[in-house]
Amino acid sequence: MKVYTINTGLFKLDGGAMHGVVPKSMWQKVNVADENNMCSWAMRCLLIEDGSQLILIDTGMGDKQDAKFFGHYFPHGDDSLEKSIKQLGYSNDDITDVFLTHLHFDHCGGAVSRVGESLKPTFAHATYWSHQKHWHSAVNPNIREKASFLKENILPLQESGQLKFVHDQHEMALSKNIEIITVNGHTESMMLPLIKYNEQSILFCADLIPSKAHVSLPWVMAYDMQPLETLKEKEAILKQAVAEDWVLFFEHDLHNECCRLVQTEKGIRASESMKLSDLGGRRK
Repeated sequence: MKVYTINTGLFKLDGGAMHGVVPKSMWQKVNVADENNMCSWAMRCLLIEDGSQLILIDTGMGDKQDAKFFGHYFPHGDDSLEKSIKQLGYSNDDITDVFLTHLHFDHCGGAVSRVGESLKPTFAHATYWSHQKHWHSAVNPNIREKASFLKENILPLQESGQLKFVHDQHEMALSKNIEIITVNGHTESMMLPLIKYNEQSILFCADLIPSKAHVSLPWVMAYDMQPLETLKEKEAILKQAVAEDWVLFFEHDLHNECCRLVQTEKGIRASESMKLSDLGGRRK
């Protein structure tokens, strides 16, 4: 088994929204805001080579929306989904599975591409995986989440016949090396892959813990549908992560790919930061 970081570019989100009730005097020390109070964030995905399978976890926001849409999020940086896959010696046609933690645009936008006047799955030979309950909430969104669920990112997957649903965290037989943890605070039935790799466990944190700073329990995004549920879920997962020495993989942290945790007198804290490549595995 091999695991690789896939950088798909950077974007900006409001600093206050990303840090919730945490005051700017605290969060600006780790996430510097621009003159519009916007902070840059990564869209960092994961590629897993597991036997004959090449599994992509999340896809970034893609590039098919119009200038007005991108004017809200300011995509920047030199990385892209396709470029990062090619740098590893693979092509889009090599991807066998695309696992979508949830269907907010910055996590699934790259799953569908515009081909002429049509919208097609970016990965023609892949099976796409989404949680059934989450899919239902995405195609029937509440008013607050509606702007994050874009039909052009979602419906073409079902229309293609390449979509499969996960019904519960024990059901998907994607890999014996991947366990699914389902959480509901950020959005309905978001899936967190827990990957067994080189005798270690790597948790793909998605939007439960979007950055290293969000390890601190009160740091809960204002984007979360049920922030108190996020707090409970995060506390339980962090306790297990400390007990079992998991590595956390951050999808949105601008500077930190991964970290371990440590139990202190003041609670669980982020410990050493590292790159995914530091955990072992070599490029193709």
